[in-house]
Amino acid sequence: MTTTSKPEYPKGLPYIVGNEASERFSYYGMRAILVIFLTKYVVDSMGNPDHLTAEEAKAWFHLFAMGVYLFPIVGAVISDAYWGKYRTILRLSIIYCLGHLCLALFETRIGFICGLSLIAVGSGGIKPCVSAHVGDQFDKSNQSLLDKAFAWFYFSINLGAFAGSMITPVLLHNQGPWLAFGVPGILMSIATLLFWMGRKTFVHVPPVGIAKIKESVFSPAGFKAISSLAVLYIFVAFFWALYDQTGSSWVLQADAMDRNVDLRFGPFQASWLAFELYPSQIQSINPVLIMAFVPIFYNFIFPKVNQWIRVTPLRKMGAGFVLTAASFGIIAIAQAKIDAGQTPSMMWQLAAYVVITIAEVFISITALEFSYTQAPNAIKSIVMGIFFLSVSLGNFITAAVNIIIQNPDGSSKLTGAEYFWFFTGLVLVAGILFMVVAKFYQEKTHIQDTQEAIE
Repeated sequence: MTTTSKPEYPKGLPYIVGNEASERFSYYGMRAILVIFLTKYVVDSMGNPDHLTAEEAKAWFHLFAMGVYLFPIVGAVISDAYWGKYRTILRLSIIYCLGHLCLALFETRIGFICGLSLIAVGSGGIKPCVSAHVGDQFDKSNQSLLDKAFAWFYFSINLGAFAGSMITPVLLHNQGPWLAFGVPGILMSIATLLFWMGRKTFVHVPPVGIAKIKESVFSPAGFKAISSLAVLYIFVAFFWALYDQTGSSWVLQADAMDRNVDLRFGPFQASWLAFELYPSQIQSINPVLIMAFVPIFYNFIFPKVNQWIRVTPLRKMGAGFVLTAASFGIIAIAQAKIDAGQTPSMMWQLAAYVVITIAEVFISITALEFSYTQAPNAIKSIVMGIFFLSVSLGNFITAAVNIIIQNPDGSSKLTGAEYFWFFTGLVLVAGILFMVVAKFYQEKTHIQDTQEAIE
């Protein structure tokens, strides 16, 4: 009688998860305060205020995010053709650290442009390698654990994001940009160290060379996988065009809201239980909700619904578009109250965060895993890089809108709630078109057959 051994998680996975938590603290901590820094703290070479307008700050924020998600394709080519995933991650992480150092030392426009450029190269370059590196740790013996591994990987992202989003706004307010950007730089250094410590436990899939990449990309299977996924990614870009505004337009809206929190009740009347959140801190609710929703949806809701209706990746993503539109509808209603001279509670944003975070579970996590499984083995980093181009395209859309709507006198063509209703309609149309196109997508799963020797 034969027995089947229970699949086990790869030994190197904890190092990747720990690295990702630290790196995400670094990135989201810096990202959380970026719009506030640009509108309130930037100075010229003489130390005089040189603040950006709200529209300029939103445009720069999304241009930076566009760059972060443009460089993954570059990192993917370097990884798959020359260095391999491990060496690519390690080397580009050093550039990443230099970007944080630049932001910490220089508060001028030139300083933030140089710092953001270095971070875009470092952070963007390692993105497809890290997510593909997770998948490389698995083979057919433990393939059944891959979806949960990606879920926990995403959990670590949001644990770091929560800590960074809560802590850096306090540092910015109390100590200034030097420490607010310096602490994320230290965490990025720790992330790099953690990744280096796991080098002997990782499965290292070696680079295949540029010739093999060209052959794989333009092979019938490779071309079909890339072209089919690329069509879906065009629509996914509209999700990112809205989602990433939680770090820009939502922060600026929060600055006009009632952000007071009072947790006192009964015998608990300590003064520290009543406080006011900084505008940049409200977005920290997103990673908290992700950490709650990931296990709930993956362990309970999806399996339960699957008993009645087959829960496929593309169906989850389609539902995510509807939820994204609903979240921006809530934000538009809150903005209408602000436009009318009211000071609505931040609970409006909290409700919107609940909805858009569920949409994130449906679209972002699903698309990450789906992209890996649909990619031929030789070009997994390439395909992950192409997936991240959808994020870049989404942020380009938002940046372009914010540039186009600016009038010569500094006013905006889309004022107040009109701005949010515009994006609500945009993503709803994109979602409907996505559902139509998804019906014709033909899935084909690719998983590494063997674990290659450690480099």
